[in-house]
Amino acid sequence: MIPVRQINRLLGIALLVLMFTAPALAAVQPKYVFYFIGDGLGASQRQFSEFFLREKTKDNTKELLINTFDVAGINTTYCANTLITDSAAAGTALASGVKTNKGVVGKDAAGNNVKTLTEAARDKGMKTGLITTTRLTHATPAAFASHNVSRNNENEIAQDFVKSNVDFFAGGGIRHFIPQKMKVEKGDAIGKTIKSKRKDDKNLVKEFQKKGYTTYIGMKGAKAFKNEDFKKKNKVFAAFTYTHIPYEVERRNKYPEVPSLAAMTKAGIDVLSKGKKGFFMMIEGGRIDHAAHANDPTGVIYDTLAFDNAVQVAFDFYKTHKNETLIVVVGDHETGGMGLGMDSMGYKLDMKSLLTTKVSVEDTLAYGAGQYKGDRAAYTNYLAKEFGLVNLTETEAARLEKAMAAADAGKTMGYYKVNPAALTAARLLSERANINWTTTIHTATMIPMSATGVGAAKFGGYKDNTEIARMMATMIGVTL
Repeated sequence: MIPVRQINRLLGIALLVLMFTAPALAAVQPKYVFYFIGDGLGASQRQFSEFFLREKTKDNTKELLINTFDVAGINTTYCANTLITDSAAAGTALASGVKTNKGVVGKDAAGNNVKTLTEAARDKGMKTGLITTTRLTHATPAAFASHNVSRNNENEIAQDFVKSNVDFFAGGGIRHFIPQKMKVEKGDAIGKTIKSKRKDDKNLVKEFQKKGYTTYIGMKGAKAFKNEDFKKKNKVFAAFTYTHIPYEVERRNKYPEVPSLAAMTKAGIDVLSKGKKGFFMMIEGGRIDHAAHANDPTGVIYDTLAFDNAVQVAFDFYKTHKNETLIVVVGDHETGGMGLGMDSMGYKLDMKSLLTTKVSVEDTLAYGAGQYKGDRAAYTNYLAKEFGLVNLTETEAARLEKAMAAADAGKTMGYYKVNPAALTAARLLSERANINWTTTIHTATMIPMSATGVGAAKFGGYKDNTEIARMMATMIGVTL
């Protein structure tokens, strides 16, 4: 039998051990968590954008910040019912650590709701934020704060957001938050008409306001957002555009009133960092994916650079909170099958051919003011002036003529059936840079991951996307 004095001595030692190790254990848990998701951001997209940055700045030492972090890894992306995922299933895996079927958000493959990192952090008392360059109700942000059998049920997803108690929302997609009869001509931040996609009279913007949110809607909201002192705000809902935020190549050239992803991230930090228990923030560069769907090389580049600029904002915060901050950068899948190199030019890439592009393929050439409408000379001139596709060779001119003839005949190209003239122009410009695309949809390619800060080493190596979410939950001390 152990003497009572010895037992007390052992208990005392144990208490001392706990006293001295508890702070160390607590320090492992980050107080501030940034979860950056580049939609469609594969290895090629990251590397190509860095090469472009060097060419544009004439500085061969330039690097994307996300390519300099001290921890790196690679992630698989497949979902429950297909090896090539979509953003809904991938977002759900990254948000909850659970594989689900293509098209499903916030539910498992059997249809049961799953707990997300946003919800778990909120329940712990952390402040939470969702930021995106897509519609707020799009697949990735939806996967973090809603539960639905279909990503297409965006009106229902918007209603989930009101109930989510997420503290900070910023992005596009006003149309799912306003009543069906509401219409404001030229009211959004790029001058488009604000109108509703709802089938009811619910005004979710007003519901946010009743819950204490300061709201920033359309052009008026975008201007106010730029001049706001967000350190004085506790809850924010910002939706600047009818649909997605414009591509960065056009935002910086044509729509300066629209806040950048970096500006939205800074505002999010100012609002959320007041919380005593820290914050969890998901920031999505969503239009990298859209550009790759359109095989748009400069669209990919500028949105990747904008994404990297947003990470820089988080990194600046990290530098003053080094012992409390974790930054994790992932992609949800690769888009476009982007290949860096073709036989036509041998062992080189020509970044100079992309320097003068001013417009995007999807928003302008396919569906906007620059789309082909039957005037071949006018379209060719527009491509030279705005898209940088100058001095066409005979072969290039013949391909473009064929594509315009196909458009005249009502034909389409690619999985999403886009205008053949627009997609052909995108591929001609890509080929001048010596890159090629295997598809207009997603691929099963593994995705690079990078991280820095408290506990970053846990995210390195070869992992499935579900492991990222589960590890993050462990790091912040919550259960999914």
